Amino acid sequence: MNYKPLFKNLGERIEWIRKEKGVTQEELAEKAGLHRAYFWEIEKGRNISIKTAYNIARALGVKLSQLFD
Repeated sequence: MNYKPLFKNLGERIEWIRKEKGVTQEELAEKAGLHRAYFWEIEKGRNISIKTAYNIARALGVKLSQLFD
């Protein structure tokens, strides 16, 4: 099964929420405990764990489910 579209959509959603909140990639990466370069890859569709998605959601101040809306 091809999950690339799922992770691409997730990355785009994270980027959209981040920009809506006026947060830079560097700020969000730091709050989520991630390296900025790795975070950039996430926004471009990198496969991530549910734990990483949860940490990003917490750093954004949203529910995990909101990343998948």
